[in-house]
Amino acid sequence: MRILMIIDGLPGGGAEKVVLTLCQGMRILGHEISLLSLRNICYYPIPIGIGYQVLETLNHPFSWLRFLTKSQQQAYQLRQIIQKKEQNEGQFDLIFSHLHHTDRIVSSANLLSGKKIWYCVHSMLSTSYLNHRHGLSRWIKKRKIMKVYQGKNILAVSKAIEEDLIYNFSILPNQLAIIHNPFNISYILNQSNKHCNLPPKPYLIHVGRFHPTKRHDRLLEAYAQSNIPAFLVLVGTGNKKQVKKITELIEQLSISHKVILTGFQDNPYPLIKNAVMLILSSDSEGFGNVLVEALLCGTPVISTCCPGGPKEILTEAGEDRALTELNSNSLAKKMIETYLSPPPPLNIQKLIKYDLLPICKQYLNLVKINYKL
Repeated sequence: MRILMIIDGLPGGGAEKVVLTLCQGMRILGHEISLLSLRNICYYPIPIGIGYQVLETLNHPFSWLRFLTKSQQQAYQLRQIIQKKEQNEGQFDLIFSHLHHTDRIVSSANLLSGKKIWYCVHSMLSTSYLNHRHGLSRWIKKRKIMKVYQGKNILAVSKAIEEDLIYNFSILPNQLAIIHNPFNISYILNQSNKHCNLPPKPYLIHVGRFHPTKRHDRLLEAYAQSNIPAFLVLVGTGNKKQVKKITELIEQLSISHKVILTGFQDNPYPLIKNAVMLILSSDSEGFGNVLVEALLCGTPVISTCCPGGPKEILTEAGEDRALTELNSNSLAKKMIETYLSPPPPLNIQKLIKYDLLPICKQYLNLVKINYKL
């Protein structure tokens, strides 16, 4: 089959990594994969055999397109590229749009192959886009989100996302599927054994971009409160404002001598494997990739019981005791408890349902639904 993946860009985020993993798995299964990015940003290596293309920026000052908004320009250019690809190379059997900004562009592009398009929702949209809004601003944003997804084919990466779309946005999809994120388990296990310069042991670890939703402030406050005799390693990156905010809080809490910022890591798995525990402190998570990755590496995890996938992952794995309330006190207590009495490594068989090829086959099976429409 011919598959097209569309994404806003490929910075060092979890959803972006998922898209590349899907591309790799579908390619292994013998399918022709095209990957189209709306922005020329890529922190990850593109898998071999994937047709990668970046949407070109408008560079014709006298074109009528310059009178359009950037989103309208992108929608027009996207439609032109897809039409050209299908005319020259053949029709796509499935098209997957990833992340909300991408979904907005794809939805407004009015593509002729609309029935083949699946909008892959990777985050809790109510938490990300509505919780900080009130009154008219909240109502307008909610209506805009409803317009993007109403009556579309939707793929949610967790049950919580499905419920968020239906109950908080009153969205009635054309078709709806819940498919968890894929993990190349053998690759992760192999990479976790690679040599790297490890931080001083023992250490705790957090892996994630520097973004307000990740609540590094909650993590740092809990860590300072716990007084655990171990370093805290923060793996990830973000914009200058967020990095500055986090480094200032580290100074304020007088823990700068115990906190290590590594920046973005191509291979975080050795760091995760050798950590005493991995901590997720978010306000919401569409799925919670790092929890599965840490459990695969044999590392204990702790997570806030936030809206999204973490509760689903940990409950199904029999690790619901690792969940904490959404405050620094509860997080600190759980960190101390886990540090003093770490649980045994999880049996990997409990995570085998997340393996790469079975998940990719679930994606590919959506073509059968399309043919029934």
